[in-house]
Amino acid sequence: MPPRSQLISAPPSAVQEAIKRLGNNLRTARLRRNLSHAELAAKLGVDRHVIADAENGKLSTSAGVYVGMLWAMNLLPSLADVANPKNDEEGLALSGLDERERARQRGGPSNAF
Repeated sequence: MPPRSQLISAPPSAVQEAIKRLGNNLRTARLRRNLSHAELAAKLGVDRHVIADAENGKLSTSAGVYVGMLWAMNLLPSLADVANPKNDEEGLALSGLDERERARQRGGPSNAF
């Protein structure tokens, strides 16, 4: 069995809180639509436990499940602004006018003495 990711086994608290908040938001949306775990799972073609795991903020749940849940409840447009480069103030400040399509390869001599 491959080793578990450190992100899964010991996530930063901000990551854990964000995924729990997303799960709670999805639960609220599902309940407002009067959908059971089984009904939402059937729309996505997954087991109902997968929906419960997502709503409980289980970090090993696939991003595709979260996106599928948004789609099934007509909430997918809300995903459009997540990590939108136009809203990335830090990235824009760091990049200046030098927009790249790929990161530079890290190699050569190290300045860490």
